[in-house]
Amino acid sequence: MYEYLHEPLVHCFADMKLNSLDEAREEVVKRTKETEYLFAIVLQETGKVIGEISAYPESGEPHAAEGAVLDTFSPCWMLNKDYFGEGYAYEAAHAFFDYLFYEKGARRIYAYTEDTNRPSQKLCERLGMRCEGIFREFVSFVNDAAGKPIYENTIQYAILKKEWDKQAR
Repeated sequence: MYEYLHEPLVHCFADMKLNSLDEAREEVVKRTKETEYLFAIVLQETGKVIGEISAYPESGEPHAAEGAVLDTFSPCWMLNKDYFGEGYAYEAAHAFFDYLFYEKGARRIYAYTEDTNRPSQKLCERLGMRCEGIFREFVSFVNDAAGKPIYENTIQYAILKKEWDKQAR
């Protein structure tokens, strides 16, 4: 975990930055308590953790009433840069989407990615997600040297269960 979070490559993970192995150990203990929707990405041959993927259920409606159906998920994936381009992110995300759609009753899965993060965009596209739009200067995760927020352009991708089912055939 320390290997991929001591210097997050994209700004959206800046608040997850780990400054020491001790912080990483504490974070591992914390995350082991969140097992239902948080998974480590592990090399089968060695057992080495090279990343993680997670999502939590949402109603899919910003003003949903209490007790609304939680059938929408927004996954977050992080991978150690030493393993980029090997297909691990796709394999993990594909299995995770199957899990969310077929085990957890997802109706819709959506993902946000910075407009500068082409590898994440390509992953969304490879998973069959469609681009739903670009949010200009949507959110800030970091500040510039003067302390002013740096706003990111954010792309939203999504896929519905019925679209996932079609591409599985």
